[in-house]
Amino acid sequence: MIRYASLDGRRLAYDVAGAGDPPIVFVHGWSCERSHFEPQLRHFAARYKVAALDLRGHGQSDPGPAYGTEAFADDVLAVIADAGLDRSDRPVVVGHSLGALVALTVAARPDAVRATVLVDPAPALPGRGKSFFARSTEAVASDEDGSWRAAFVERLFGPHDTVRRAETIAAVAATPRAVSAATWQAIADFDGAAVLPRVSGPVLLVTAGPPEAGVAEQLADVTVGRTVGAGHFLPLEVPDQLNPMIERFLRITR
Repeated sequence: MIRYASLDGRRLAYDVAGAGDPPIVFVHGWSCERSHFEPQLRHFAARYKVAALDLRGHGQSDPGPAYGTEAFADDVLAVIADAGLDRSDRPVVVGHSLGALVALTVAARPDAVRATVLVDPAPALPGRGKSFFARSTEAVASDEDGSWRAAFVERLFGPHDTVRRAETIAAVAATPRAVSAATWQAIADFDGAAVLPRVSGPVLLVTAGPPEAGVAEQLADVTVGRTVGAGHFLPLEVPDQLNPMIERFLRITR
């Protein structure tokens, strides 16, 4: 069921379903939208109250004046409040890619969440990954026909990935260029060294390949998992692996 939260006069679209504790909110990745968590929304709604939102400037949400992870965290908290996910207890926030950095930003705010799930996060700490985003911002900003973004996303898929592959590549390429560039810059600017030590509550870190060096070491309470046979878009491609990991994590963190 689609609803709209309001933040500073702007509408934030989200789907909400189910009932049960702990409530869960799902946060999509760079230049994506809430349907990228549709397999999880459907699965977890059978036992929990769940919501998946479109961050500002994405999907059916209004654009915003800023696109940093702190601004996106405000979007998440606005949806949590509007959906009533904070009425029984603090929610669990699940983020993919850029959404994982947003989830960490939310989790670093006092008493905001019960637990956090990071699904193949974008680079959080200084290194090759972060440097790539920093030096590629201009390429995204000047990508008028979407070809650079399409080629980048194509490389994120595993050789055997098929679920919504062409659709995802086309949608990313069609995202408003200003939004793509600003959110790309948000990844480059994210200061994991400052955020990670302030994250409260347990964290589940699930990756498609080796996790980024240093991330788990800076989290006080972390469980690390890895999927098999899929690229970056784990929520769509291997929900049969990801969902049970999250289910187990929810059971042991109550």
